[in-house]
Amino acid sequence: MESGAIDYISTISSLLAFRNAAFASRLVSWLKTTLPALGGVGLFCSSFIDSSFLPLPLVTDLFLMELSSLHPLRMPFYVAMAAVGSLGGCICVYWIARKGGEAYYHSRHSHAPQGIQKFIEHHPVACVVLPAVAPFPVPFKPFVIAQGVFQVPFVTFLLGTLAGRAIRFFIEGYLGVHYGETAKDFVLHQKWHSAVAVLCFVLLYLLVRRLAIARKLKFSQTD
Repeated sequence: MESGAIDYISTISSLLAFRNAAFASRLVSWLKTTLPALGGVGLFCSSFIDSSFLPLPLVTDLFLMELSSLHPLRMPFYVAMAAVGSLGGCICVYWIARKGGEAYYHSRHSHAPQGIQKFIEHHPVACVVLPAVAPFPVPFKPFVIAQGVFQVPFVTFLLGTLAGRAIRFFIEGYLGVHYGETAKDFVLHQKWHSAVAVLCFVLLYLLVRRLAIARKLKFSQTD
């Protein structure tokens, strides 16, 4: 990624973070104790806040798993609330990055970096879905910022983010229903599992895409 793009994304990330660390810490503690009492609404709020301006690492995930283990029949509802809340927060970040990115590149460049632009044009769905479905500790918000900066089509962003978040939260809800506290401990302590999962998703996507391209070439040669 070109240095100008990296600098801009870093600037956006810094602007989205709270400058007063002590205040942010107190606010996070208050949210952790308050939101669980609100059930599905609290889950929506937690997911929205985490995906927008204030990081709440694993708060939504553990909250979702706990609610799903306590009320298994409501698990799809909790998944939907978490996914829609996260989508709402991501839309805020996306539009801030998109508008800021337009101004940045109009003033500094005649066009976006060619390498990144071409990659997004050829793999728009993967650029959105894979980060959205990736488990902790894979970072998510920097990808959302990049999607806005480099002009991922809004419909692709909207549907891809919703699908990716729904898949991730459904998996967590399922684990919460069937494994309870054991699943929460796994999410808290796993690291390599996330890296392997993301790598498998990427390899699967590239394999499917290559097979599709090969099939098109084969049909075009036979015509």
